[in-house]
Amino acid sequence: MASAAPQRHSCDSASETLEWMNAITSFLLPSKPLIYSHVVNFFKDNLWEIVDKEWMDCLCKEPVQNLLQLPSGIVQDYWPSSLKEFVTDLKALSIFREQNLTHPILQSIDVVPLCTVLSQGMIAKKKHEVEILAGVISKIAEACGAEAVVDVGSGQGYLAQVLSFEYRLSVIALDASVHHATVTKARSDRIAKHYKNKCATEQQLKVPQTVTCRVLSSDTLANLTNAVDLQKHVTGIKQQSNKEDILNEHFEKHPLVLAGLHACGDLSVNMLRAFVGCGRAKALVSLGCCYNLLSEEEVDPSSCSEFQEACCISAGFPMSKGAKLFPLSLGKSARDLACQSAERWRSLTTEIALQNFDVHAYRAAFQLVLEKHFPEVVKSSPSIGRQGKALRRRRLGKLLESQIEEKHSQAMEYNEIGAEVTSHDYSDPTEPVWKEKYGHFKEFCESGLLRLGCGSQLQESDLIEVWGEVQPFTEMIGPFWSLRVALGQVIETYILLDRLLYLQEQGDSINAFLLPLFDPAVSPRNMAVVAMKVGSDLPKS
Repeated sequence: MASAAPQRHSCDSASETLEWMNAITSFLLPSKPLIYSHVVNFFKDNLWEIVDKEWMDCLCKEPVQNLLQLPSGIVQDYWPSSLKEFVTDLKALSIFREQNLTHPILQSIDVVPLCTVLSQGMIAKKKHEVEILAGVISKIAEACGAEAVVDVGSGQGYLAQVLSFEYRLSVIALDASVHHATVTKARSDRIAKHYKNKCATEQQLKVPQTVTCRVLSSDTLANLTNAVDLQKHVTGIKQQSNKEDILNEHFEKHPLVLAGLHACGDLSVNMLRAFVGCGRAKALVSLGCCYNLLSEEEVDPSSCSEFQEACCISAGFPMSKGAKLFPLSLGKSARDLACQSAERWRSLTTEIALQNFDVHAYRAAFQLVLEKHFPEVVKSSPSIGRQGKALRRRRLGKLLESQIEEKHSQAMEYNEIGAEVTSHDYSDPTEPVWKEKYGHFKEFCESGLLRLGCGSQLQESDLIEVWGEVQPFTEMIGPFWSLRVALGQVIETYILLDRLLYLQEQGDSINAFLLPLFDPAVSPRNMAVVAMKVGSDLPKS
């Protein structure tokens, strides 16, 4: 077994970032069929044929744990040399994700452990994220002399409340949901009762203010940021949730930090553009998520070179001028892959991984049922994919519960280390394993057809025919999906570099970095875009 290759590239300057993105483009273009495909169409489009036959033959014989380690760049010595080179290269092109709080910009950072009052209601992942990010934002605010933070996409206000109550920062919690604003206010009121006893006077207690607004563009966010009246929310524990009570056109222009913990889709992009365009925003700390929800506009590089400012000006991807010159578009399937996590993948048990592969097979076979018997549904219903995900999650939950209760499954093909222990003829309908897997597939189809309004219009013989047709190829689902997941980290790296390059292209007026703030095994979307405008006390490296 060979360990993962080290990261080969740097992004300390715009030229280095551009070079890295160019290398990723050259690597990804030959893999476009694998990137753009979707496991839902695995049987319909014979997608196993996309993968090199030597690779597929090799990976189909591999223990499951070896497949789970593949996205982390771990190869086996006996694999085909071309496969080893592919996996090694993609890992070397991926950004280093291990948590690192030693960057000069975070020198002497003080991460305060959250007390029970502040962490109440947080799951372990959220507590890990908020605890670290609050310390980082406080350090950045101190460095640039900012007096306030705008928490973009604040949700239930966890981050805003820690910044307000623990770090004594003035915070505006901005979110599109009225419900979230209500929850934030109620939670803040409860926390304030605890914290006001710690303050000498009421005036020293800062409570996050809520603004409910749907941010549809960077202009919206910049205008809101410029209009926030900081004087209103630093004087006591009384809180106003009405936007008109907070926005004020006539007040002193206090510097602030734009921050976002997993601001979804284009919201993270709008944060970056608002940061560049808003004079008051002196620093930015942004962690994105949900790349699948990014807007994307394909651009012909040959027609864009002279009008870069006009091309894709509002699209979530690409952002940078440099990326718009590359012949690489992503599309939703590729952006879906960017949401995958190699760390989460390798932490799966063999049992859960096999169940995941099975459910992918059921969904792909269900798609074949729809194509054969309900083509009008495939053409008319845009929600099949989402329903498929819901079905997959429910099916997986049932399978896990069943496994815990039974403690032994006749369908187990591998022992706890992934070695094959039994031999079954999966093409024989009389085999117990065939019957059990067909039973799960049948249940999946019946539930899916019911959700799609097709009821019980099929005979069981139709389902048996489809399952019999696809069953010989189900073993290829695991290798196929593992290779696609491995590509996901390279795609995410490209998206992150595009955002970094956008800031670097602003010239010497902005210093920007990509920093892995969280443990990726706990929080897979752990890469933060951190930026400060020149004039702040920011180290260059």
